[in-house]
Amino acid sequence: MSGIPALNPLAITATAANTAAHVQPAAGSDSFGKFLTEALNQVNELQAQAEQAGVDLAAGKSTDIHNVMIATEKANLAVELTVQVRNKVIDAYQEIMRMQI
Repeated sequence: MSGIPALNPLAITATAANTAAHVQPAAGSDSFGKFLTEALNQVNELQAQAEQAGVDLAAGKSTDIHNVMIATEKANLAVELTVQVRNKVIDAYQEIMRMQI
């Protein structure tokens, strides 16, 4: 009978710790913080475009109210999405903090 060889828990733990210590992000991948900063900058840019479209409409530079409304709704949806993502991140953080070790 060939049987299954016994596992050595110390060897498994040492291998896992060694692997975890050397894990690095893939080449060319960005950090989550950088991704988040870029996303917030895009939301800010959408808000600025919507504001500028409104100012142009009020000043008479533009008569196309459709584009103003589209820009405003894009900015509004981007802000709502950002708030919802923030809420989910906070919920996840709170759930992790409630976990018992």
